[in-house]
Amino acid sequence: MATIIFTENLRRHIDCPQQTVEGDTLREVLNNLFSLNSALRGYVLDDQNRLRKHMLISIDGELINDRIYLSDPVKEQAEIYIIQALSGG
Repeated sequence: MATIIFTENLRRHIDCPQQTVEGDTLREVLNNLFSLNSALRGYVLDDQNRLRKHMLISIDGELINDRIYLSDPVKEQAEIYIIQALSGG
């Protein structure tokens, strides 16, 4: 199972402890995650079920390639980081 880790700035806004979730693609992993914590869906995905513009996801240290369909493959022991991008000056 993949381990999903949330950055501290995201955890300030919503209860999202580290989770271990099954799935062969990022979409499957996220769907399984949202079944455990449905409130996360609105923070991570937009109304088209695509990754929100201000969110980043990395799998084993590499940013994902598919922000629309979330089809990036996920290995059995992968570490997935969900990061809320910050901006400003």
